[in-house]
Amino acid sequence: MPDSAYHYVRHRWWGEVDVSRLVQRFSVDYEVDYRSPPVDESRMSIQSFSLEELRVRADTLMAFLSPYRAVLSQRERAPFTPRDMDLRRRVFEIYPHERPTPLPFVTNTEPPFEVEGGDAARAGPRELKS
Repeated sequence: MPDSAYHYVRHRWWGEVDVSRLVQRFSVDYEVDYRSPPVDESRMSIQSFSLEELRVRADTLMAFLSPYRAVLSQRERAPFTPRDMDLRRRVFEIYPHERPTPLPFVTNTEPPFEVEGGDAARAGPRELKS
């Protein structure tokens, strides 16, 4: 199993996600925190709406969800539990792409991970193709 903690970014290309609706969708099964961007009157941001995000926690896996991007990560490397795998699957459904744009300029490959009770580290299955 690799030494570094799991960190993977997923994207949505068309149609933003309503972050407030995700609270309802995930709060039944996971711990959910709503995080607003810090307010700074001296800063101007064209995409300030996209700074809102949720933090959704399973057992060892966290997901930071914003209107167009999801960041899946672990604080410390650990095998994914069934709840972690379910969170990962649900995030992949909402954020189906591994690149930030349809143009093939950036590649982002999911790092290997281990599933609790599994034999060896492996790259996660690609449920959804980008």
